[in-house]
Amino acid sequence: MFELLFEPRWSPYLAGAGIGLLVCLTLLLSDRPLGASTAFAKTGGMLARVIARERIESMDYYERVTPTVDWQFLILPGVILGGLIAAILSGTFAPEFVPPFWSARFGENGILRFVAALAGGILLGFGARWAGGCTSGHGISGNLQLSLASMLASAGFFIGGILVALALFGIPVGRGIWGLI
Repeated sequence: MFELLFEPRWSPYLAGAGIGLLVCLTLLLSDRPLGASTAFAKTGGMLARVIARERIESMDYYERVTPTVDWQFLILPGVILGGLIAAILSGTFAPEFVPPFWSARFGENGILRFVAALAGGILLGFGARWAGGCTSGHGISGNLQLSLASMLASAGFFIGGILVALALFGIPVGRGIWGLI
């Protein structure tokens, strides 16, 4: 069983079952859905508290999403650390600043890649808060609870992702849309 930790790719069925179990335990033990965008909101609240403590403490939003270090906040460092550990254990850890797929289309400019990634991250964060949750919050926890809003949000995530990928990278000539799937 432990040899699975050293595999470069895990079975999507096994990983999906693990995520499903984690979401069920999260709902059972904390009565809160699993999601990552809350951690960003908590981080923003903690940083803003340094500058304008009274203002943050008077905001209704931060009464519901308290800017504290708790399990929801620790999801972010946990995902990063978990990914790093998995890459090291599997022997696939190889940092790259400009991935080959990106450089084939846009060149080797690391600054352009950083700016695009930063802009994309900001837009994703804005969209996640606007949608009331991120891909993990809606796509996993919300769908598990059979939430219609989460199903619609998940469909929007996929449609938006496909449209952006097509806009950035185009459809390969002679393959059509089905060649991408």
